Amino acid sequence: MQAIILAGGKGTRLYPYTVSIPKPLIPVGDVPIIEIVLTQLAAAGFTDIILALGYMADMLKAYVGDGSKYGVSVTCSIEEKPLGTIAPLKLMSDNLEDDFLVMNGDLLTDIDYKGLYDYHMKQNSKATVATYVKKTKLQLGVIENDGEHRIVRFSEKPVLENKVSMGIYIFNKAIIDYIPDNDYFGFDSLMYDMTEKRDRVYSYEFDGRWFDIGMHEDLVTASEEFLSNRHIYLPGVNPA
Repeated sequence: MQAIILAGGKGTRLYPYTVSIPKPLIPVGDVPIIEIVLTQLAAAGFTDIILALGYMADMLKAYVGDGSKYGVSVTCSIEEKPLGTIAPLKLMSDNLEDDFLVMNGDLLTDIDYKGLYDYHMKQNSKATVATYVKKTKLQLGVIENDGEHRIVRFSEKPVLENKVSMGIYIFNKAIIDYIPDNDYFGFDSLMYDMTEKRDRVYSYEFDGRWFDIGMHEDLVTASEEFLSNRHIYLPGVNPA
């Protein structure tokens, strides 16, 4: 099985850390997130990994090497300008399998990657999006009115629940037809186009652990979680 890791962004929300190193090399706890991701993908049976690189590409290439130390084969695809989350796939279209995993390179999760892939294949889907119910506490009192502006319900700091994309997908190669040549094209644009055409897009609902390390406070939370539950994120790997 094949996986593409999106690792070309500048990680501006994690400045000043990302001034000197690319975001995928930032440690979560005591292990760079790219190392955690590669180890997990190898354990799930993904053997062919393509890194979509841009910012500080040489540093990432030097650290990961050919992937043999993780039990996978790693190649790199370099974007000369920022292309978003989906457009980089067109640069590597000649090397893509019929169905492949795509994920952001800054995620800590215990999702079953093989289970996600199998679900996608069973649904005969063109795009399968791993989703998570995100709970957000609104720091305000919420008022509901009837048609005459009479208050009929009040909620103090309610918790809102929304199903969100985890930044992990399985795609069929047919999605390449949606991507413009050498132009910025993100996941949002792909979803707008595919849903408008009522194409085969499914969600894979996940209720386990998921942390996006895009911001400082998220990185701190993810690091604490990893150090407390290393065995969950790196099964079969002996503690350092």
